[in-house]
Amino acid sequence: MTKKFRPTTPGQRKLILPSFDELSPKAKKPKSLLKAKKKTNGRNNTGRITCRHRGGGHKRQLRVIDFRREKENIPAKVASIDYDPNRSAHIALLNYLDGEKRYILAPQGLKVGDTVATTQEPPFKVGFCMRLKFMPLGSVVHNIELYPDRGAKLVRSAGLSAQLVARSGGYATIRLPSGEFRMIPESCKATFGAVSNPEHFLRVEGKAGRNRWKGKRPTVRGTAMNPVDHPHGGGEGKSKGNVPQTPWAQYTKGYRTRSKKKSDKMVVKPRKNKVKVGK
Repeated sequence: MTKKFRPTTPGQRKLILPSFDELSPKAKKPKSLLKAKKKTNGRNNTGRITCRHRGGGHKRQLRVIDFRREKENIPAKVASIDYDPNRSAHIALLNYLDGEKRYILAPQGLKVGDTVATTQEPPFKVGFCMRLKFMPLGSVVHNIELYPDRGAKLVRSAGLSAQLVARSGGYATIRLPSGEFRMIPESCKATFGAVSNPEHFLRVEGKAGRNRWKGKRPTVRGTAMNPVDHPHGGGEGKSKGNVPQTPWAQYTKGYRTRSKKKSDKMVVKPRKNKVKVGK
């Protein structure tokens, strides 16, 4: 659910934020699962800006997320559903039967008090983690590994889900949110269900200051610059018809920059083609 604000101030006129009704009341977080987050502000080891429009923002702590789910056949109880400032999805705190605590990505429908586990047998319920070779075909999954036991890399953002469509020759075919069909080793793990917080894309910040709190600095349009600063710059009045480029004259907005050295042998069907810009 989302929450719209009455326009009592200019910053609230178009503000739409998540209601956070599914989150647990604030409680003390386990210190073992928190780490300090050092800000780089988009600078590399020599102090030069390599990624623009970053800096400032509220101080954050990293939540250590368990993307491997290697504690097999040990049931865990969901202690709380928490907010994570470092990602769009919510996270769930698990209390394992052996006393260990871990954070995982919270799937939609997971509630406090539910039991989850990493197993090879049913039940095929939301939050349970399993290798792809034991999952029934047609399962909706998220948090998918690319290589066995290296940790999940795919389908981790808010509201996303993938589907297991086929299995053969030691590989499972997954339909990803982009529409791509990709083969993944069937010994890789995935979690049942879709990622939580599906209304995240409806969020409207309402004012520039809210983005500054998130560590995002202002972005100046290229057409508003001088020719020395940007390929789109200069001209009399508002010039139009420029081929979309970055400040370093790299074509963008649809132009593919994927390295030709990378292999597509695992891709069964590519995602829908985007508009190609430039030559």
